[in-house]
Amino acid sequence: MSDTERLLSDKNIRWEAFKNATILVTGATGLIGKNLIKILVLASEELKLNIRILAQVRNREKTEKCFNEEIKRNCNIDFLVSDICDLKYCEGTIDYIVHCASITDSYSFANRPLEVIKTNVNGTFNALEIARNCKCKHFVYLSTMEVYGCPTDDGLIGEDYTGGFDTLTTRNSYPLSKLTCENICMGYMKEHDVPVTILRLTQTFGPGVEYDDKRVFAEFARRAMEKKDIVLHTKGETKRSYLYTVDAIKAILLSLVNDNSLGKKYNVANEQSYCSIYEMAQMVAEDIAEGKIKVVIDEGDTSNRGYAPTLCMNLDTSLIRKELGWKWETSLVDMYRNMIEDMKDNRKNRVSKEA
Repeated sequence: MSDTERLLSDKNIRWEAFKNATILVTGATGLIGKNLIKILVLASEELKLNIRILAQVRNREKTEKCFNEEIKRNCNIDFLVSDICDLKYCEGTIDYIVHCASITDSYSFANRPLEVIKTNVNGTFNALEIARNCKCKHFVYLSTMEVYGCPTDDGLIGEDYTGGFDTLTTRNSYPLSKLTCENICMGYMKEHDVPVTILRLTQTFGPGVEYDDKRVFAEFARRAMEKKDIVLHTKGETKRSYLYTVDAIKAILLSLVNDNSLGKKYNVANEQSYCSIYEMAQMVAEDIAEGKIKVVIDEGDTSNRGYAPTLCMNLDTSLIRKELGWKWETSLVDMYRNMIEDMKDNRKNRVSKEA
């Protein structure tokens, strides 16, 4: 069964709640945003839901590449070309909003902290103001595991865990601004009755990752595809769990149609994928590249790379599993296999178009 078939047949997702709904997705060309939209389009067509999608995007050319098939099929999508901080929308009711827009690369966290803070904080204010004015039924904010700071042991981290941050470290522009955005969400719920759920996602990947994505999971995948050794610039001691893109989307969909999630925050991760970066690199070298490459440690100056300090981010997902019926479906090995197959297809298509 394909990822999409699995979602469309999932009995826990009340697809009928989306019938004739208007759904705004910000950051629509990002990994989660674009996959969410593609699944909503298929659900609308196959389940005859007549969903109208509003997709906030910044770059029209990138949008046309990303949603080429949907545009050809004349799907019910309106592209709102605007920076999230400047987006204006006053054309009636929006039933659901999923706020994905954010800067997500570590280099920017360390070297462009003001842009990171501005995008997160001002963009979230703007998205919530749209939710308020358009009488939104449910607003889902995508937060991050990084709000927990730098835990140093393997203990499970529940939603009430609080971590400390050095406010003089520019890389903390990302987790501190995401925490601020969570508080802004609760402020809008308190003062303006905007119904909000917060999802704290761990590092997420799967089909839809660009071939030249600079994040560590994409770098490992490229190395496996190109049969080149994986080079780590640290000892790879940081440990975290991971999440498959479609499993993240399932959490979003379950949250949108479940009023029990209002005013709450949930960890979302595949707990079974918890491992160190070094262990993940070894898994890719052995299981994905079939032992044809090896892992090499070449430590050097990492001060401008934006790496987080060594940490142990072992997220406890018992709350979302208990309250919303969510569970992860895809193993770490299969996350890589599915992502690499998609990266190969995308690379092949790009080369053929350039030829």
